[in-house]
Amino acid sequence: MDLEFDRQHLWHPYTSMTNPLPVLGVTSASGCRLRLDDGRELIDGTSSWWSAIHGYSHQALVAAVQKQAAQLSHVMFGGLTHEAAIDLGKALLKLTPAGLSRVFFADSGSVAVEVAIKMAIQYWQGRGKAGKHKLLTVLGGYHGDTFAAMSVCDPNAGMHGMFGHLVAKQLFASAPRAGFDRPFCDDDIRELKTLLEREHDSIAAVIIEPILQGAGGLRFYSPDYLRALRALCDQYQVLLIADEIATGFGRTGKAFACEHAGITPDLLCLGKALTGGMLSLAATLCSDEVAAGIGDSPAGVFMHGPTFMANPLACAAASASLELFAKGDWQAQVSRIEAELKRGLDDASALPQVVDVRVLGAVGVIEMAGSIDTAFAMHAFAARGVWVRPFGRLIYVMPPYCISSAELAALTRAMVEVAALDGILKAEVTPSHG
Repeated sequence: MDLEFDRQHLWHPYTSMTNPLPVLGVTSASGCRLRLDDGRELIDGTSSWWSAIHGYSHQALVAAVQKQAAQLSHVMFGGLTHEAAIDLGKALLKLTPAGLSRVFFADSGSVAVEVAIKMAIQYWQGRGKAGKHKLLTVLGGYHGDTFAAMSVCDPNAGMHGMFGHLVAKQLFASAPRAGFDRPFCDDDIRELKTLLEREHDSIAAVIIEPILQGAGGLRFYSPDYLRALRALCDQYQVLLIADEIATGFGRTGKAFACEHAGITPDLLCLGKALTGGMLSLAATLCSDEVAAGIGDSPAGVFMHGPTFMANPLACAAASASLELFAKGDWQAQVSRIEAELKRGLDDASALPQVVDVRVLGAVGVIEMAGSIDTAFAMHAFAARGVWVRPFGRLIYVMPPYCISSAELAALTRAMVEVAALDGILKAEVTPSHG
């Protein structure tokens, strides 16, 4: 494998082309294992950015894509439809929270968020309230890399701060403070409530990652907060957008994180695990009321239409993945993973460089006292036979649900060992004062 060509010419995510991070060449994958071009095998702890929940090369997913490819690999969705999209739509409406009835397919999670934001704005246009066009969200969130999505990511500590003067100015409240299983009080949501009370005439929607803030910091918060937020959105006539791109399909121990609070959002964004990691696909679901409002807007139609919308290959993979999910033993798998993560990461709490260890469902996090040297960490993990990609101050895993207890033990052991290494944190840079 020509890794030198890759280093010189191929741009990887969140990486400099002048000083690129190292990459490993993968030749094949199956189950929870990645096979490298040098013959090594790594246990995958990230499910390829949280998407491959059934593991790699699952026979049912491969067969579904192969069958669909032989019949219809792609056709435009404008004016045409196909069985793969219809089957997937039925499966999604059966699985997602009650009250969601319309499905818009897109290419990626970021686009699903863009779609939800545009839907919310067009809805209020249709209801004669075009002044409701702002978004309200909480600090510490992450919703994607495209421009509307960036506008609702954390404007200060988020990875898109350098674009702050270019993106739409949105409203931000403090992040939820109460942990998942800690008592919730009204003070936790007071700032958000104040913003809604003062600004609701200009707010189209609140967008939030339910229960688990993902790439913004992997923080868990109380279901009571989500219940209170749903009530506030109803009270002040503001739509609620649930970004479940990271949390959907079992990751937190429920099929969808909204279920922890027993609420249904007005709009729901899905992606990542939707196809079981086979192909890129996302979906934005909404209620009848939202669809009706968009139909009443000046445009009369929803103004969005990706070229590869409802791609048959991706839809077929997604239907197969949802069938595995519906019939499988994911709840027992995630429950086992949660228990084993708690046991396996417990020793990290005593490390002087560690400030927090937290687990929810199939998510395990070690938060460090400073920024992690990613290149150093990736090399250290690969040397221990595992694939873990830290970011910021976080060493985390979100493994495939099919991971064995032995494989998970290897992951958690490596996490604790690497967290203890002297070189794991970036050296502090002291500013020069001349």
